[in-house]
Amino acid sequence: MAVVTQEVINQLEALMEEVDESLDKTFKNVHQGYPHETFTRFLKAREGNAQKAHKMLVDCLEWRVQNDIDNMLAKPIVPEELYRGIRDSQLVGLSGYSNEGLPVFAVGVGLSTFDRASVHYYVQSHIQMNEYRDRVILPAATKKYGKHISKCIKILDMTGLKLSALNQIKLLTIISSIDDLSYPEKTQTYYIVNAPYIFSACWRVRLTSAIVVKPLLQERTRGKIDVLSSCGEDDLLKIMDYSSLPHFCRKRSSGSSKYSEANCYSLDHPFHRQLYNYVKQQFLLSQPSQPVKQGSVHVTLPEDADKEVIAETLESELKKFKDLGVASSK
Repeated sequence: MAVVTQEVINQLEALMEEVDESLDKTFKNVHQGYPHETFTRFLKAREGNAQKAHKMLVDCLEWRVQNDIDNMLAKPIVPEELYRGIRDSQLVGLSGYSNEGLPVFAVGVGLSTFDRASVHYYVQSHIQMNEYRDRVILPAATKKYGKHISKCIKILDMTGLKLSALNQIKLLTIISSIDDLSYPEKTQTYYIVNAPYIFSACWRVRLTSAIVVKPLLQERTRGKIDVLSSCGEDDLLKIMDYSSLPHFCRKRSSGSSKYSEANCYSLDHPFHRQLYNYVKQQFLLSQPSQPVKQGSVHVTLPEDADKEVIAETLESELKKFKDLGVASSK
């Protein structure tokens, strides 16, 4: 990864002084009082090139303005039964914090079905969690731990991983493109746990056929991935307390009832309940006399997102994985 010097940060800062007022306004929501740290994120995403980082950042800000991302946290998904269905099928949640104060997000890659709502609802939910993380969770962690915290840790659970993931290529590529182009360098490390043997073997020998994850990630992101043995409890306890482990990482877990508080995916978990209530409150503050109406938010892909190429690559990789699985079973 490129080393970002103060000189190149100053170059990007000078370029950004030329942006118009609407982009400058949304940039404040992006940097949350830490513009130089944000410049560094985008510079790292573009190998320390100020011109390329400037284009990437401007594209991100224009995408935010065009899709009204600044107000995404004032657009609740209603009724609650619909949102509960999304939480049951888009398995993401905050399980706790690392010893360094980084939020720990659990992602159920293998068991997410994305079959309870339209693509637009899932994209809306994903962006809302990104915005809530960046505008609420990370600032709160910064205050609590007395140091600037701008990244999180993600633990990807591969339990139940099947080739039916092919059915969700469109959604996976949209989410991946949004994260890569508009929220770069927000994750310090991706830990993969409960991975099928064939996945772990392919990844460790760096074969291109390591299924769902590798084709969706940029090269700079792949270097942050650590495939852990089994549920990963022993390794993860070196960087976080037991209470912050997701339920699927606990050897001594007595099971993960769908709506237990230990299951951070559930709408009944404090994180999701707080997020859901926060979005409803923001809506009432912005439109106090208007009833909340059902309807998803349609978000366009950021600039430079070639979803067809990504989808074709992913489908090809999954085909290789299937062939390897068949071969290994003989």
